[in-house]
Amino acid sequence: MFSPFFLRLAGTALCGILTAGAAMADGAFDAALRLDPAAFVPVTVTLDGKPLALRRYEAVYVGKPVAMAAEQPARRMGPGGSPSGAETQALVDPLTYQKLAIFVPETARTQSAMILNVNNGGWFASELRPGITDGGAYVSDSDTDKVGAALAAGYVYVDVGSRGRGIVAADGSLPGKAPAAVVDAKAAIRFLRLNDAVLPGSAERIVITGTSGGGGLSSVVAASGNSADYLPFLAEIGAAGVAADGSSSLADDVFAVIAYCPIVDLGHADLAYEWLFDGIRSADNTADGRWPAVAQAASAELAAGYPAYLDGLGLTLADGSPLTSATMKAAIAAEVQRTVERHLASGGTVPVMGEAFDITLRHPGGEDQISVPNDWLTVEDGRVTDLNLDGFLRFVTATAALKPVPAFDRTANTGNPGVDGENSLFGAATQPYANFTAYGWAANEVAGDGSGADDTGQDWATYAAGEGAALAAQVRLTNPMAYLGTDAKAAPHWYIRHGMIDRDTSFAVELSLAAAARGDSDVKSVDFHLPWMTPHSGDYDVQEAYGWLKGVLAQGN
Repeated sequence: MFSPFFLRLAGTALCGILTAGAAMADGAFDAALRLDPAAFVPVTVTLDGKPLALRRYEAVYVGKPVAMAAEQPARRMGPGGSPSGAETQALVDPLTYQKLAIFVPETARTQSAMILNVNNGGWFASELRPGITDGGAYVSDSDTDKVGAALAAGYVYVDVGSRGRGIVAADGSLPGKAPAAVVDAKAAIRFLRLNDAVLPGSAERIVITGTSGGGGLSSVVAASGNSADYLPFLAEIGAAGVAADGSSSLADDVFAVIAYCPIVDLGHADLAYEWLFDGIRSADNTADGRWPAVAQAASAELAAGYPAYLDGLGLTLADGSPLTSATMKAAIAAEVQRTVERHLASGGTVPVMGEAFDITLRHPGGEDQISVPNDWLTVEDGRVTDLNLDGFLRFVTATAALKPVPAFDRTANTGNPGVDGENSLFGAATQPYANFTAYGWAANEVAGDGSGADDTGQDWATYAAGEGAALAAQVRLTNPMAYLGTDAKAAPHWYIRHGMIDRDTSFAVELSLAAAARGDSDVKSVDFHLPWMTPHSGDYDVQEAYGWLKGVLAQGN
């Protein structure tokens, strides 16, 4: 099912293939990947109404980029798909998935931060999408213009294209399978380090940022700095600093991460989702309008599996108290309370019990206004006096219906088929998808798809420990929880946001990520909260985020 190369990397052997103590040699493709400092295109933008000159560099950041098919399946290329609604669209630039654009403002200095912007929503592949255009106008004081904030601070701004699910190679294979997106981001970081001396800005101050799947990707990169697990994959694409003997002369850790609603811990995300919304789900608040007995049974089974996993993580809250299945819901309620009280302290108001919240939901096509009754929250004199968590969770589902069961590792038995779920991120490059959890594996009833006990004759634990070790490795290589608290070099500074009304993953997943980061000895600061009445989205608090970044940069480490 998997290539012999991939199978050699599975399981515990993956970490030990290349040792950190190996003799360091220049990367096999370093000479070809060095930037000519004069090879830039001048770009002029306006910042706060005044002209600002930039240099734009564009480069393929690997020595052996994957050859892509000329036509790509538009419906599987991420949110939005093809603007025309066509099934396929031409790939204008065959190198776009392993290319970056570097924008250097004239105000950049040697120690300026580098903002590495990834766009892999849903863990889909992302073409290079330069966020800065010649003649563009940007402002420094907007809560949604991160380009303006970065340029005003003199930061180098980098947009990166990367592989992910939904793309097709020239040979018909699927080259975006995990951990391709993580590997490409690490390769881009290595490219910046290789060229640090010829670029203003410091590659020791890289700040990776993204939303949703891009937030998840950013979190994995931030957690797994310099892990040898990824070196064979980096060698395969000719990343900077990887020598012919497999040793590495460059690092791929980052200084900070700004992650919005990160979709992470996919191997346990279904468990966390059903555990949180257990007793809340119904046909009325599930996206497909269905709540049959099979889905109810699936939800109950998944929910029952979460406590043992959560309790085994050994997490603690900021005050040192345990974060377990017994305390998680109280911790979520406490985060919601902090959000409400921040809102009140900033001059906001809350409707009295029985009246409605008026909420603006912004989306690419515009915005919608909705009203949802307050039947869960009481405040007095700027403080929360009563907060019913189940009522709050029902409130969240009234703003956006819950994902069907299972939410991530989709299975045909519940009427939630697999090909469009996160399971298309996993499996061999010849498979459209592979189930990647114990429940999804057992419940798969699609004959001949090469996934599940029905086709393999093995339960998940047996398969993952043997023939499917490479699949299990894919799940681990895309999970920051697998690297936080290990010898990998985690980013010192973490800024994590998950909207107060975001139901795209469980609040428990996000609190666990923040707690795991806080518990890593490399991590110096974690700034986490649930922004007021914010749905699944990103880059909505640019002033706060870049103010935070300015503060941690001033600390100098």
